[in-house]
Amino acid sequence: MKEGYIKRKTSTIPFGYETSEVNGYFKPIPEQINALEVVSKMVHGKEISLAVAVDWLEASTDRKLSRMGLKKHIDKKYDRQEEDDRNKFNSILDRF
Repeated sequence: MKEGYIKRKTSTIPFGYETSEVNGYFKPIPEQINALEVVSKMVHGKEISLAVAVDWLEASTDRKLSRMGLKKHIDKKYDRQEEDDRNKFNSILDRF
């Protein structure tokens, strides 16, 4: 399998991906994934609103994403990172 491909789990094509020649997988579109990454960081950091972010994504990638879709992506991504950070211990004293 080529790098970056993800297994198809639903009929919805995720932002940053397209159908591929390999049945059952989505092919990544690096430009869209990078744009989504930049916008996600900015929204999470409260630099821009969801509305501005989805407008910018549509203008720069010619692909639509709803505000709720972007919010779900950001929540999923950053909630996992924060949970991973909470589960890391720097020393045995951090556990208490």
